Amino acid sequence: MELNGRVVVVTGGTRGVGAGIARSFLAAGARVVVCARRPPAEPVGAAGRQADFTALDLRDPDAVREFFAGVAERYGRLDCLVNNAGGTPYRLLGEGEAERHARVVDLNLVAPLTASLAAHPWLRAARGSVVMIGSVSGTRPSPGTAAYGAAKAGLENLARSMAVEWAPDVRVNSLVLGMVRTELSHLHYGDEAGVAAVGATVPLGRLAEPSDVGEAAVFLASDRAAYVSGASLLVHGGGERPAFLDAATVNKES
Repeated sequence: MELNGRVVVVTGGTRGVGAGIARSFLAAGARVVVCARRPPAEPVGAAGRQADFTALDLRDPDAVREFFAGVAERYGRLDCLVNNAGGTPYRLLGEGEAERHARVVDLNLVAPLTASLAAHPWLRAARGSVVMIGSVSGTRPSPGTAAYGAAKAGLENLARSMAVEWAPDVRVNSLVLGMVRTELSHLHYGDEAGVAAVGATVPLGRLAEPSDVGEAAVFLASDRAAYVSGASLLVHGGGERPAFLDAATVNKES
């Protein structure tokens, strides 16, 4: 298996996209540590193996530094950090004070920076890599999630700067995600009919599965991507069909 002997940390790896990423790394042979504020409802496992869990608030810099020191002491190395933890409630800008929006930026931008800096000494020793989990929200207007979109835009730029500063010892790349089907999809898209209708707007005809994201992350962490750094890989099923194509009146009958 291509990642045998490698040690990987996936933040927010206890459910949804993060759990899918963790499972893909387990299936590739890596030893995986997942961290989140709360333990998973059930262990995260794949290929007959399970990820180790540590409770961690990524917005506590001292706790983050202690966590990565503990990973290095326990496993003897760290080969990849996947900065997956994040998210946001739907909130229009005028419906919250700046401090509330700033908390979204803290989780989605400052926390990955904190984790990356804490992990850097061990990643450098292993000539490892960082994978940032970004979003198409960082490259398009994001009404209702403006702070999240701004944070994800910053995260992609942060990754490119890290890739330059930390080369050649540490590679840094981003996965830019579109819509992903998780256990929380109903909160965003409704019932199965809603999920199917939203999926039909994607050129590939469906939402991504967490495993689609996981396989892309494994690629970026593997030796197959040895010359890939500072890159942003779009994992969005082809994006969105341009609205003007459906609005145009030309060639409607053809």
